Amino acid sequence: MKSLVPQRIICMTEETTEWLYLLGQSARIVGISGYTVRPKIARAEKPRISAFTSAKIDKILALEPDCVFGFSDLQADIAATLIRHGVQVTIFNQRSVDEIFTMLYQVAAMVGEAEQGLQRIKEMQLHLQTIQTAAKSLARRPRVYFEEWDEPPISAIRWVSELTAIAGGDDCFPELALESLGKNRIIADPMEIVSRQPDIIIGSWCGKKFNSQRVATRPGWQDVPAVKNGQLFEIKSADILQPGPAALTDGVDQLHRIILQWAAKHG
Repeated sequence: MKSLVPQRIICMTEETTEWLYLLGQSARIVGISGYTVRPKIARAEKPRISAFTSAKIDKILALEPDCVFGFSDLQADIAATLIRHGVQVTIFNQRSVDEIFTMLYQVAAMVGEAEQGLQRIKEMQLHLQTIQTAAKSLARRPRVYFEEWDEPPISAIRWVSELTAIAGGDDCFPELALESLGKNRIIADPMEIVSRQPDIIIGSWCGKKFNSQRVATRPGWQDVPAVKNGQLFEIKSADILQPGPAALTDGVDQLHRIILQWAAKHG
């Protein structure tokens, strides 16, 4: 009798790869995104078959997957092409912390690890609750500007905004965090960032290193509290902009440490 769970999975984004490794199901993975860095061993073990908005369709088909995991509208065209070739494709579109947890449970259930997945999810939820409780003791919450891209400036996506709040900070652009598409989180006038007077600036530029000096010397930014006080930091995009285990663990931990360090000096 054929197995009821997928045996040959392709993960076109990082978060499902990391999750399957955590669940002890890495043997099912036959292809990964070229951007995968978590866990490091995945790059050595698995063929890279996609970028983010492009994929090696012929290579994917040659691997004969019985399941492909993808993320968001940005991979809709890839998904459509694969579906036309008869491949089962599941595209997740998680944008909030709750939606990330929902995705994690669904993936765990799909590979027959619902119970283990639920236990790991509960551990991550407890971790977030512990951080949130600790953050309540802060005398003052810092204003945080999270920059996902620099030219043009794009502010935090929803799960990053929510994790910032859990970690003890207040997103400078909470209204933009509700916009799922990056193009709708573009800040047309950079002086609007200045006007919101962030206490902390965190950069996580997808695909390139955050340049704090370049940010600090932007025209008109010299009086921004974060610039005056040297509170500019980088969190690697693999740790915070991956809507999966990374953001809920290492990502939020880094946010919390940055905020606690600020509070010790300026709270």
